[in-house]
Parts: sequence; C-alpha cells; structure tokens
Amino acid sequence: MPLPGPISEILAELRRGRGLTQDDLAERLHAASGNTSVTREEVSRWERGKRIPGPYWRGWLGQVLDTPQQELERAAAIERASRRRH
Repeated sequence: MPLPGPISEILAELRRGRGLTQDDLAERLHAASGNTSVTREEVSRWERGKRIPGPYWRGWLGQVLDTPQQELERAAAIERASRRRH
C-alpha cells in the first residue's frame, strides 16, 4: 500500500513505527552507507520539512527503514509540490 503524504511526515512515521530515535536513524544510516555526514540534526530537518533528503539518502533511507525507494521518491515529489504552493 502506498504511503500517503510528504516525505517529512512519512520519515517521522516510519522512524517512530520502528521505535527509533532521530539519533538511532542517523546511526543506522551511517552504518549502512559508511557516510558520516548525516546527523540527528539533519534527520530533524528532513522530518520538519526544512530539507528534502536527496536521492542518495532516499536510497539509504529506503534500505534502513525497509521501505520501497519508489514510495520515498513519490513522497519527496509531494513535498516539493507542496513547497511550490506556499
């Protein structure tokens, strides 16, 4: 079933549904990708809609959160579209 809504809402929902803190998610992204550039603060920005994770991080988010990347891509497009309306 497709996930409704913008990526900011979906990431927070998926993270909480797995019992993870923002720190936990950042650590899992670091462990999976080997890239230390993602922090709890960046996860927070994504979840508050201040930033949209790029394609690189959407790929890792899909893997870490066990969610199809296609759904995250769609959710990112919804987030971008809602920004254009404001």
